[in-house]
Amino acid sequence: MKITLDVGKLVEEGRLTPDEAKRLMALAAEGTGSLAMNMLIGFGVVAVALGALGLVPEPMVAVVLGALLGSVGLGFVLKGEKAWSVLAQIVLLAGALLLAGGVMFLTKGSVPALFAVTAIFVGAGVVARSGLLIALAVLALSATIGARTGYMHATYFLAISQPAVTVALFSGLAIAAYQASKWLKADLSRLAIVAARTALLLVNFGFWIGSLWGDRLTWFVEPSTTSRWAPVIPGWTFSIAWLVAIVGAGIWAARANRPWVLNLAAVFGAIHFYTQWFEKLGATPLSVLVAGVTTLALAVGIWKYNQGRTIAA
Repeated sequence: MKITLDVGKLVEEGRLTPDEAKRLMALAAEGTGSLAMNMLIGFGVVAVALGALGLVPEPMVAVVLGALLGSVGLGFVLKGEKAWSVLAQIVLLAGALLLAGGVMFLTKGSVPALFAVTAIFVGAGVVARSGLLIALAVLALSATIGARTGYMHATYFLAISQPAVTVALFSGLAIAAYQASKWLKADLSRLAIVAARTALLLVNFGFWIGSLWGDRLTWFVEPSTTSRWAPVIPGWTFSIAWLVAIVGAGIWAARANRPWVLNLAAVFGAIHFYTQWFEKLGATPLSVLVAGVTTLALAVGIWKYNQGRTIAA
């Protein structure tokens, strides 16, 4: 557990003696120095690996380097040396990313490769207790059903090719991960919560895309059948279901004291409002004014809620 203390103020208030303050400051300096050394060594190792990959830009080189770095990081983790924990996580993270990238290039992004990458991220994430790797595992899993992002000059893209499947699959994953977090140990429980939160983001993205274009269930018909005969879930269905889900999640989060979920519901509630408002009314001066005022009111409401929780705590 990490605790932030204002040592100088505590000494002034008489709640901490000068000797105790000196001891705490010495411990803090020791920890800071160890962290800096870990980070420098870790970034140096990663830079060497990336430099080698740049000199020989082959997918197999990435796989080999990733496996080597991952093995080194895993060795540090299993050894349990707290002084080198940051270095271990940096090296293990870099190794997992290089290995996953190499596998993706070698297999040209096939679905089995995406499942393999998901497994790599889950395994490395659990060993290193890395929330980032667990989040990447959930995102890699979403790619197996066509989720992807893209970038052009000053433009970002989000693609969800199967909104209905995305909503159903990641709703189930979010619920399962949250339930698992209740009986797992603290460090693994944190990873389960990270997985649940990432899944909730994907659920909202699925609703968002579905509310705009609907979903043609091409997977529902025979491969030989033309896609135009596939059943279609209209956009308004997603819009209504999304609204119900946001309100339901917000109510549950408020009652269960889950501020992250409540804030997420508020943010995507605003996105939902903006999306449907401008889709139906267009970006006129009046619609922009009303939307802006509504968003400010929502922001004030979130701020008041979070302030109330801070005072109560």
